[in-house]
Amino acid sequence: MTPPPARSAEQRKRDTLHRLEHDVDAWVATAGADGGAPYLVPLSFLWDGAALLVATPAASPTGRNLAATGTTRVGIGPTRDVVMIEGTVETLESAELAEGEAELFAGRTGFDPRGLKTRYLYFRIRPQRVQAWREADELDGRDLMRDGKWLVAD
Repeated sequence: MTPPPARSAEQRKRDTLHRLEHDVDAWVATAGADGGAPYLVPLSFLWDGAALLVATPAASPTGRNLAATGTTRVGIGPTRDVVMIEGTVETLESAELAEGEAELFAGRTGFDPRGLKTRYLYFRIRPQRVQAWREADELDGRDLMRDGKWLVAD
């Protein structure tokens, strides 16, 4: 099977934004502040056009790592059409979310942690680096965002 030709940077950005707007699930990778082992979990997310919002138990390894380090790496999509995001993290209690944001999260993801007995935190992930590629022919130029700024014009 011959892979499709490499996409332009502009097309990759469009495809990335489409994935962020339409996908619901991502792989979220963290590590402890003490240099502990990496930890990877699937989480649902809400994309607001500038950041991803996820929720996980405060006491879980992911919750502790996100709160302690303020950084994460997120993978979205299959391995042959992946979007990789390195981001900074803001830790939020549900009461700190903007009005209606928890409802948007619940509606989009089908999951509402506010009614659970386990204490959940929300984490706003602001992309600092975004990469997207399908095959080896897209490895060059896979960076679409660096230092929180898109490298490709709209």
